[in-house]
Amino acid sequence: MLESIIQTLSELPPAGIFIVTFLVAYIENLFPPSPSDLVLVFIGTLVGIGTVAFLPTAVAATFGSVAGFATAYWIGRKYGRTIIEKGWVPFITISLLEKVYRWFEKYHGLIIIGNRFLAGTRAVISFAAGITRLPFPRTAFYSALGAFAWNSLLIWMGMQVGTRWREIDKILSAYGWVATGLIVTIMIIFIIRKRRRRSVS
Repeated sequence: MLESIIQTLSELPPAGIFIVTFLVAYIENLFPPSPSDLVLVFIGTLVGIGTVAFLPTAVAATFGSVAGFATAYWIGRKYGRTIIEKGWVPFITISLLEKVYRWFEKYHGLIIIGNRFLAGTRAVISFAAGITRLPFPRTAFYSALGAFAWNSLLIWMGMQVGTRWREIDKILSAYGWVATGLIVTIMIIFIIRKRRRRSVS
């Protein structure tokens, strides 16, 4: 499937590449995991050979990412409570949402921006942001900042590796596991320390 996407991209005019860039970034926010990061790296190789320009490509990807984020946000805001109460998403509970809300209250911008660099969690965070009813304009702004930084990095990587873009797949996969594991470890340590402090007091 990925090879066919790459082949199709190679044959598209610039406007078509921008549209695909938008759609790939949009879908990734709703149906993870998807090969969007690797596709953006390949699109970066097209930027490197002059098929399309860097800035409009990064902007198209960022608009797609923010549009996907906004879609998941509004689904969470409008239907999230019902979805959780009916148990359609087993790993998300009301008690977990209350904790997430407190994290958002304390680290709002950092969570939204940093989440862009963690593959596989983007849809969850945007969905949770909608359920907890974070202010949308500010949340969308942070999402755009994180998306532009991450998408620009992927495109730049593609510009550097050229025809060796497939090698980035292994790097991105390893990075995703390491980064996610690190965040989970930090969260566990934080929760344990907080509970110990409560027990002592």
